[in-house]
Amino acid sequence: MRFSVSSSDLLKKLQVTGGAIGSNPVLPILEDFLFTIKGNQLIITATDLETAITTQMDVEADKDGSVAVPAKILLETLKALPQQPITVDVDESNFNIEITSSYGKYKLAGENGEEFPTIPEAEGPAALSIPGHKLTQGINKTIFATSNDELRPAMTGVYFQLENNELTLVATDAHKLVKYTFKELDITSGSSFIVPKKALNLLKGIVGNSDLIELKYNGSNVFFESEHTKLSCRLIDENYPNYRAVIPQNNPNNLHANRQDLQNSLKRIAIYANKTTNQVVLNINNDDMNISAQDLDFSNEASEKLSCSYEGDPLTIGFNAKFLIEMLGVLETDEIKMELSSPTTAGILLPAEELEDESILMLVMPVMLSV
Repeated sequence: MRFSVSSSDLLKKLQVTGGAIGSNPVLPILEDFLFTIKGNQLIITATDLETAITTQMDVEADKDGSVAVPAKILLETLKALPQQPITVDVDESNFNIEITSSYGKYKLAGENGEEFPTIPEAEGPAALSIPGHKLTQGINKTIFATSNDELRPAMTGVYFQLENNELTLVATDAHKLVKYTFKELDITSGSSFIVPKKALNLLKGIVGNSDLIELKYNGSNVFFESEHTKLSCRLIDENYPNYRAVIPQNNPNNLHANRQDLQNSLKRIAIYANKTTNQVVLNINNDDMNISAQDLDFSNEASEKLSCSYEGDPLTIGFNAKFLIEMLGVLETDEIKMELSSPTTAGILLPAEELEDESILMLVMPVMLSV
């Protein structure tokens, strides 16, 4: 089996696909790319048995076939080559591979492509089609709120909920929560599932702004398909927490502030906060807010006043500055709104103005004030 291809084009495809290869694979062949030739198409596949990426590209080939190619040495070779045509020859008797460039020949030992794990295939119609840039935006606005606690696996992924022509993405680590909703979508059936963080990070890297992504799923896997690339992953088989139950509904105190000014102030004040709790204290009145922090262990403290618009009773409440800064960085409006109730009740962070076809709600738990 022989095929010819541009070295730089092949490298780009391998870098997209290679993200699915794990750092400590359970099988030696999982360190490889699967190359499959069908006509003049090269199909490239990589997997860690949980997540798989498949992409394809045009090549000039003499026959169909498959071979598993060691990923690390192939990537390093292509990175070291300037852009040029290369020819790949596969000896089908022993799966040895020879790459020919204008500089010379490079030989490496491949494996039988038929021993590569079978990749799950999506069946049936797509449950949802969504522009790539919207899906990327939804992932970026939620994935930072996922948990790293392997004892609570449901929280280590993002919860996808399809219902009423809306796709809602939810992420939480029990300290903060983000709920992001796309509206006015054509959804064929309602469902919900939890997608692992690794797969979503990889998806961000392979989705183009102009791509229309088809989402399919079954009881154990979810599939994201663009024109040239497919990503599949095993779902997290857990029940997601009832996130609606933790969102406070009665929040009589409403604060409006400039997002950038508040974020910059928090960044400065957080320098002086206790490094364990990252606690900043908001002391809010009618037309201003005092933001303060102190670290008694090192006698550090700081405070700033920030103009704001506030409706409600005067309130003093503590938050983790790191969480607030992260959330304000995800919001895009000039003005933000905080809905508050009491020093021991979660605060709600919202953009002051919602877009027509999407909405976002962020929740952050308070840090108890020391007496």
